[in-house]
Amino acid sequence: MEKEHKPLKHLFQQEFSKMVAVISKLFGLQHIGLAEDIVSETFLQASETWGIKGIPKNPTAWLYTVAKRKTLHHFRRDKIFKKKIVPALNRQYENSYTNIELSFSTKSIKDSQLQMLFAICTPAIASEAQIGLALRILCGFGIDEISEAFLSNKETINKRLFRAKEKLRTENVQLELPSESEIGNRLANVLHIIYLLFNEGYYSKTQNQILRKDLCLEALRLGLMLTEHQETNLPKTNALVALMCFHASRFNARQIKDEDLSGLILYDQQDEALWDQGLINKGLYFLNSSAQGDEISSYHLEARIAYWHCIKEDTKEKWNEILALYDQLLLVNYSPSVALNRVFALYKAQDWQVALIAAEKLKLENNHFYFVLLGELYKNVDKHTAKLHFKKAYVLAKTDAERRDIQVKIDNID
Repeated sequence: MEKEHKPLKHLFQQEFSKMVAVISKLFGLQHIGLAEDIVSETFLQASETWGIKGIPKNPTAWLYTVAKRKTLHHFRRDKIFKKKIVPALNRQYENSYTNIELSFSTKSIKDSQLQMLFAICTPAIASEAQIGLALRILCGFGIDEISEAFLSNKETINKRLFRAKEKLRTENVQLELPSESEIGNRLANVLHIIYLLFNEGYYSKTQNQILRKDLCLEALRLGLMLTEHQETNLPKTNALVALMCFHASRFNARQIKDEDLSGLILYDQQDEALWDQGLINKGLYFLNSSAQGDEISSYHLEARIAYWHCIKEDTKEKWNEILALYDQLLLVNYSPSVALNRVFALYKAQDWQVALIAAEKLKLENNHFYFVLLGELYKNVDKHTAKLHFKKAYVLAKTDAERRDIQVKIDNID
């Protein structure tokens, strides 16, 4: 029985979002909750049926067939069809339920998911709720998994998603691509949500290693989906995809393999042989594609920085290039983390004295990375002060893995 559930769980994450998007496209975004219920019922039936009869030869086609049947039955049974759906559909469907086409073709799925992505990323919904909806509706994550990603509980996540779906309904958000004049502004928000989703995976507070990697891969999948459509295949889209490819290429090298431990392997200690050269090459392709046009977004600059981190040699030339890119990034999109990363690049490109002066000006008192960096810099001149900074970092650290790494630094100071 256990063997039956593993492929079903994989299918759920792979197909759930596709089926919900197609059903919502046909019957309206205001019925997205009902679409989720129908798809969940389909998978429940699959679990029961396949557990007895075994997995069919084409499980995906089986799911689509059952979902179609359940969709039409559900809307007829609840009398939603005649009262609310028919008036909104083309007149040719009015006299016959069977004429309605619920298509799960590749094109229909891709179009529906792209439109769903723009619908979820409406400015009417807070970004945290947008990420939750993206995980649920576009990535097929269960409520338990979303709760873990947000370090929250199921009740809180359910309430957040319910409010977000209500907002979609009350704001009358349509499942369609924005107009050509509006798509640029809306695309910026879509890219930002994908960026946040990737970051949640790349630097996650959850201890679930598999979930963290899945978050990154789902964000990359959504980014690639945008590059497949002419309206959204813009230079900044390609730049974001390049950025994610470069970071994802080092994913396996960043993870501790010991089952009893969780944590990250720092860049300087990573095994270059574990880097995914295929993803690096894909990143280069999208980085080159992003060079068209005059716009230089923060994604362009971050992608170029990430590219340099895919070159292991620790040379002054490399770090001077990275430092120059961080200088540009601070002008385009200032953030404390960018300022902190710039100081580290300054340390590598020049020396610890210059970097220490720059670091102490930042005064990021609630950032444990800040105190880790100060500890590293002070090791060169004042070991007692270095240890104090590491101890502050230990207190501020958010995970056990980070605290273990910082404790090692404390113990290594003479």
